[in-house]
Amino acid sequence: MTVLTFTATARGKFSGNGLTCQCALGRGGVVGAEQKREGDGTSPQGVWQMKRVFYRADRLSRPQTALPIVPLRETDGWCDAPAHPLYNRPVTLPFEASHEKLLRDDHVYDLIVELSHNSDPVISGRGSAVFFHLAHDDYRPTEGCVAIAQEHMLQVLKDSSTESSIKIGF
Repeated sequence: MTVLTFTATARGKFSGNGLTCQCALGRGGVVGAEQKREGDGTSPQGVWQMKRVFYRADRLSRPQTALPIVPLRETDGWCDAPAHPLYNRPVTLPFEASHEKLLRDDHVYDLIVELSHNSDPVISGRGSAVFFHLAHDDYRPTEGCVAIAQEHMLQVLKDSSTESSIKIGF
C-alpha cells in the first residue's frame, strides 16, 4: 500500500492522490498543535495519521478502505472532559462526563476518520475529537476537524491505510 499524505489548508482546499476539493476546517482557523485547546474551535497544524473509520451502517454501505472499520452504535461517544481519565477517547453512552455523541441526527458523522492528534500521549485540554468527517452542504466551519463531501471522502478512503495521514496547514 502506498503511503499517502493528504493536505488540508486554511484556505479551504483539500488535496492529495490526484484529488483536489473544497474542505472545511475549524471556525477559529488553524493553530500550532501546542496552542490547540479544548473547545477553541481551531484545527491543529501538523501531520495526523488516520487511525480508523467509524460509519453509519444504517445510512451507508461499508466503505472500501484498508483502515480498520467500526460501525457506529447508539451508545458510541467521545469524551471531551479534560479532567476525565478517558479524555479524547471513545466512551460508551450513557457517560457521566462531558462528551460528544457520535450517532448524530445530521450527516456529518456518517463517516468519521479518527486522527492521531493528541492521542499518544493524550494531554489534558489540548483538544479532543479532532476528526476527518463529512462537511455540511454549505461547508460551514467545524469545531476543529477537517471536513469534505461524502463522494470525496469515499475516494480518499479507498486508497487509505493506517500509513496514510492528513496534513493540516496554513
